[in-house]
Amino acid sequence: MRFARVFITGLSLVLITAGTSFAAGFAIIEQSVTGLGNAFAGVAATAEDATTVFFNPAGMTRIKGQQVVVGTHFIIPRSDFSGEAQTADFSAAFPSIPGLPGPVPIAGSTDDGGENAIVPNLYYVYNPENTPWAFGIGVNAPFGLVTEWDRDWVGRYHAVKSDVQTININPAVAYKVDDHFSVALGVSAQQIDAELSSAVDFGSILMAAAGGIPTQNDGFSVLEADDWAYTYNIGILYEADENTRLGIHYRSQVNYTAKGDARFEYGNLSAAQIALLKSKNFADTNASADISLPANVSMSVYHRCTPRLAIMADATVTFWSSFDELRVVFANGLQDNVTTENWEDSWRLSLGATYSLNDKMDLRFGVAYDQTPIPSPEYRTPRIPGEDRIWLAGGFGYRLNEAFKLDFAYTHLFVKDADINKRAGLDPTGENFFRGDLVGTFDNTVDIASLQLTYSF
Repeated sequence: MRFARVFITGLSLVLITAGTSFAAGFAIIEQSVTGLGNAFAGVAATAEDATTVFFNPAGMTRIKGQQVVVGTHFIIPRSDFSGEAQTADFSAAFPSIPGLPGPVPIAGSTDDGGENAIVPNLYYVYNPENTPWAFGIGVNAPFGLVTEWDRDWVGRYHAVKSDVQTININPAVAYKVDDHFSVALGVSAQQIDAELSSAVDFGSILMAAAGGIPTQNDGFSVLEADDWAYTYNIGILYEADENTRLGIHYRSQVNYTAKGDARFEYGNLSAAQIALLKSKNFADTNASADISLPANVSMSVYHRCTPRLAIMADATVTFWSSFDELRVVFANGLQDNVTTENWEDSWRLSLGATYSLNDKMDLRFGVAYDQTPIPSPEYRTPRIPGEDRIWLAGGFGYRLNEAFKLDFAYTHLFVKDADINKRAGLDPTGENFFRGDLVGTFDNTVDIASLQLTYSF
C-alpha cells in the first residue's frame, strides 16, 4: 500500500507538469538527480538507482528488491536578444508595382525569451530475489521546450511562444545472463503536445492589394497539435569486476503526425481587409505536422578507484539529422508554413566523480561538453536559440535511513553566444519573406536545481 501511494502521487505529478524545458536541441537529459550531480557522466553504467530505467534498463539487475524514485528538476533559463530586424525589400521583390517601400525597420522589444520550467520524473524497479529477471517502469519527459517572447518583440514574425511537451511511459525488462552480462529491452508510449505561435505581418501581405502598412497591421497565429507514438530502447551492461562496468544504451527515433488546429487573430484590420485575408485562406482551419524526434546512443564507463572514490565518463550521440524541417500543412489550402532546420547529429561528452564522505553522505561532481545540433546562424530560430554549452555540476546524496535517500544537485550551463542570421530574401514564396530579416545574438544561460527522493523496500 505504501508503494502504491508513492507511485500514484509521483505519477500524478509527472502527468500534470511533464515536458517543459530549455535544453540543447530540445532533448531533456534531466531524468536523474544522482546523474545530474555528475553532469550525467557514466549514466549508462552507474546503475545507482531506479533512474537507470531511462539511461540503461540493463542496470536494473543491480537494484535489490523494489525501489521507487521521484525527482523534480527546476530549470531556470535566460535568453536575451540583441540585434535588429527589418521587412523584406518589397520594391526589389515586386519591381512591376510602383510605390512599394524598401526594407522597413521592425520596432519592438528585445526581452528575455527564457521560461522557467519544472521537469518531474518517476521510476519503479522490481528485482525479485534469486531470479535473473528485473522489471521496471519510467514516466518522464524525454523532449520538451518552452520559449516565450513578448508579442511586440522585434522577432515576433519568426516566433512568439513555443511550448512542446512530451510524456513518455516506458516499461522495461532486464535479464542477467551471467555474473558479467545483463541485457534489457524497453518499449514506450509517448505523447507530444505542441503550441507554436507568432505574429503575422498582415500589413505587408495586404500592402499592394488592400492598403496594409508593413509592421503596423499585425495579426497573430496559434498552432496547437498533439499525437501519440511508440518507440523502444535496448541496453547492455558489462560488469568486468565489482569495481568496473561498461554500459551501452540505444533509444530509437520517434515519428509523430501531430494534428490539431490553426487559429488567426486580425488585430486592427478593417472588415474588408479581414474578408480578403479569409478569401486567401488566412482563416481558422485544421492543421498537421510530421515531426521526427531523434534516436540516441550512449556509451558509459564506471570505475571505483578506492572504497570512497568512483570516476565515470560518458559519450552520447543524438541523431538530430532526422530533424530537417518543421512543416505545418493547413487543411484549407493555405501555403505550408515551413521552417528549414537542417540540424546535424550532435555529441555530448562528460566526466564525473563521486566521493563518499561516510556511510551516509556522497558528494558528486561533473563537467560536460554539450554540442548544439544547429549548424549555423542561418538555421537558428528564436524558438530554440541554442549553442554549444559547458555543464558544471555538483550535488550530494544523504541516506536518511535504510529505506529513504535524499539527493540534491545543481548545475550551471555556460552557453556560447548564439548568432542568428535570418534573411527575408526577394522570393515572395520563401519561408522568411513575410517574416523579415532577424540578425543578432542571443545571450543564453541555464541553471538547474534538482531534488530526488528514493524509497527502497
